[in-house]
Amino acid sequence: MAVATFILCPGQGAQAVGMGKALVVASPVAKETFEAANRVLGYDLAAVCFGGPEEKLNGTDTAQPAIYVTSVACYRAAVAAGKVDPAAVTAYAG
Repeated sequence: MAVATFILCPGQGAQAVGMGKALVVASPVAKETFEAANRVLGYDLAAVCFGGPEEKLNGTDTAQPAIYVTSVACYRAAVAAGKVDPAAVTAYAG
């Protein structure tokens, strides 16, 4: 029997100053994910995620991309580390 793998990502309200920072230090692919997001968004999302201020991070216009990018960075880091096989993922939610 095949093992089902589900990827569940958090929603708004899960953001916290410092989110993603340790992951970016540990994973080159996570760092690349944040760098790409910074280019697309036109501002330094990583700086807000890693250092705040909390008021800015909690704004919907920042919280939504912050949570999404951090989730994608986590997923990509897990794939790169061989912890998740994308072909085995049954469903994604979040």
